[in-house]
Amino acid sequence: MAFFTSAINILQTLVVAIGAGLAVWGVINLLEGYGNDNPGANAHVR
Repeated sequence: MAFFTSAINILQTLVVAIGAGLAVWGVINLLEGYGNDNPGANAHVR
């Protein structure tokens, strides 16, 4: 039974780590969307 408890704890740690990584990636993508470093993104505006 101790094996299952440790396996569940490891899986919980993995899920939290993956979720944190995805959250950081999403925040970076949001912040990149507000930058003016890509003039081609505004090509349709006159």
